[in-house]
Amino acid sequence: MYALVDCNNFYASCERVFKPQLNGKPIVVLSNNDGCVIARSNEAKPYIPMGAAAFQYKDVFKKKSIHVFSSNYALYGDLSNRVMNVLRDFTPDVEIYSIDEAFLGFKGFDNYELQSVGVGLRKKVLQHTGIPVSVGFAPTKALSKIANKIAKKYPDITNGSYVIDSEEKRIKALKWTKVEDVWGIGRKFSQRLHAKKIMSAFEFTELPDAWVRKEFSIVGLRLKHELEGKSRLALDTIKNKKSIATTRSFEKDIRNYDSLRERVATFACLCAEKLRVQNSNCMMLMVFVLTNRYKKNEAQYSRNISIQLPYPTSSSITISKYAQKALKAIYKEGYAYKKAGIVVMGIQPDTQTQLNLFVNENPKHKKLMQTVDKINGHLGVHKIKIGGQGLGRTWRMKQEKLSPRFTTHWNEILEVE
Repeated sequence: MYALVDCNNFYASCERVFKPQLNGKPIVVLSNNDGCVIARSNEAKPYIPMGAAAFQYKDVFKKKSIHVFSSNYALYGDLSNRVMNVLRDFTPDVEIYSIDEAFLGFKGFDNYELQSVGVGLRKKVLQHTGIPVSVGFAPTKALSKIANKIAKKYPDITNGSYVIDSEEKRIKALKWTKVEDVWGIGRKFSQRLHAKKIMSAFEFTELPDAWVRKEFSIVGLRLKHELEGKSRLALDTIKNKKSIATTRSFEKDIRNYDSLRERVATFACLCAEKLRVQNSNCMMLMVFVLTNRYKKNEAQYSRNISIQLPYPTSSSITISKYAQKALKAIYKEGYAYKKAGIVVMGIQPDTQTQLNLFVNENPKHKKLMQTVDKINGHLGVHKIKIGGQGLGRTWRMKQEKLSPRFTTHWNEILEVE
């Protein structure tokens, strides 16, 4: 059996952990630079659509007494780690699917009453972290997603935990589930199914295998088998990323090259740090810039460029150097830049690096980067920078509604009187 554990209204719940007076009150969380709504509590959903531009809903926030928060990723990330650590107390087979979801494998639990296990899991997570979760058990990952939706939809009946452990429950759950709500069926997929008068997940499973494979490839057929109770998707093991990106929207438009160059250099260093964390090197990078498309009265421009590196590297110095060269090739004066980013690609383990006969990276870079990472680890993130990052400049996102980082910064820890 598999279980899907999903944190209820995760970002809003994180804010409520240290502000219990907000329980039952409408909450929204905004994206980077307080741009748009990326999370809503159940109480806010009737009034605010997902993705709503914050500036367009200021009056609604005030009229409906909706509590607005900037994204506090330090807090959310730490509470997510705490939740996942509690889940490992129940089974060692844990696949972290997202910041607020995880699949659990329950092999050898045939003689356990899984409904009680789910209720106990919910109770322990809430006790240890303050985060409410819903739990769905089923023979496959796709069915556990549906079981979780049922647990979340009917908490009073299910006590937040639901088990699909019989054919009768499976069919009833599939008939209840709209086909567009099935995990893995996107908008275009569902439109094609609707055109064939397929409205429920159960009707999808009634289609012939050959037709599903022809229309939706092996991926669609695998999903159909999952919904039929045939496990086709095992728990994923942690794998190194095939590409790493660092992108940001700026609090204010950038109109000069030096400021934009400094941002790109910093993004390059962040990508290099992520490479070193997973003991990898990259062989290629892409840099992009773009203006604010919402400012119709200003000239628009967007461009990206990819550069092949001369040798595999995870050095902040090297990656920053070539990122700045790439920026110089695509930069144009006279535009107000709103966003930029860098993506490193061609990632390979640093133990499999192929040396070049004619040109290779300075061997001192590797030891230097190890020393920099060690010092930054002790003294705080980015205490040591390379010169291109602008040593005297500290960039911050627009976060006017940011709550304290209660669990990760001593000077913001909760005070008890």
